[in-house]
Amino acid sequence: MSPNGSDRSPRRPMRRKLLQALTAGLVLATATGCTYKDFPRLGMPTPTTEEAPRILSLWQGSWAAALAVGVLVWGLILWSAMFHRRSRTKVEVPPQTRYNMPIEALYTVVPIIIISVLFYFTARDESKLLSLTDKKPDVTVNVVGYQWSWGFNYIENVPGVSGDAKTDKNLDAIPDRFKKEFPANAGGVYDAGTPATRNPQTNNPGPTLWLPKGETVRFVLTSRDVIHSFWVVPFLMKMDVIPGHTNAFQVTPNKEGTFLGKCAELCGVDHSRMLFNVKVVSPAAYQKHLQDLAKKGQTGYIPAGIAQTSHEKNRETNNL
Repeated sequence: MSPNGSDRSPRRPMRRKLLQALTAGLVLATATGCTYKDFPRLGMPTPTTEEAPRILSLWQGSWAAALAVGVLVWGLILWSAMFHRRSRTKVEVPPQTRYNMPIEALYTVVPIIIISVLFYFTARDESKLLSLTDKKPDVTVNVVGYQWSWGFNYIENVPGVSGDAKTDKNLDAIPDRFKKEFPANAGGVYDAGTPATRNPQTNNPGPTLWLPKGETVRFVLTSRDVIHSFWVVPFLMKMDVIPGHTNAFQVTPNKEGTFLGKCAELCGVDHSRMLFNVKVVSPAAYQKHLQDLAKKGQTGYIPAGIAQTSHEKNRETNNL
């Protein structure tokens, strides 16, 4: 029996419940396996391109804004729960308020301000990351997505390989606005994978895309069948690969190593097998790899994909 004669047991003190909640949150935060070096990235991998820190900064800023809003909301909830809970001795109806214009204006204006700030920084960084005019690419690679693997057309002048990427029939799906910056008389080489292909060094599944460290690489993305998505995980960036439409972006790798890539768009039954590797090496090793592909007979280009639709050609013509 409680002191007031009730059969109910006393309620747990609010402080004890709060302590239990904080303890559970601390256990959850420390049980994720992250080290102190990983924590500032908030789940993002270590950036390996010159452009990736911009993306990481946007990610961290979004988390900081979300945390600030969360702390404010959680604080108000706890304050209300602790200081405005029902009295155990008094049974009374609290004052009734139909509306409060300052408060209603506050919770309308503040979210608009928050969203506007996030939109500004997102639009600013997106425009910078997707710009193809700030810097001319040193290397151009046509990434071809198909069920269920990837092909890579290296648009390069390779010694002993004749041809011209600007007129090659296999690259007809690529718009002229991209071909304008192709090297002249680029015969090129290619590499094409299957789900069974593996990287010879790491044994990771998928074909391997070689890139030179310190050089700006433009990816021209085309598809032969359905929508895929080209995602190199430590580049912190991905882009859709769409049939009948050509996308492009460029990065400058600044760290050597072999990194994982995958399709980030559900593209069918074997979507999970659309894996690839990216090997960043020195410019000299990159050129040697191109020569090795030529020696294997992998010269010229594989078909880039589905020809552009009429309305897409008109759109690009109007934007030139």
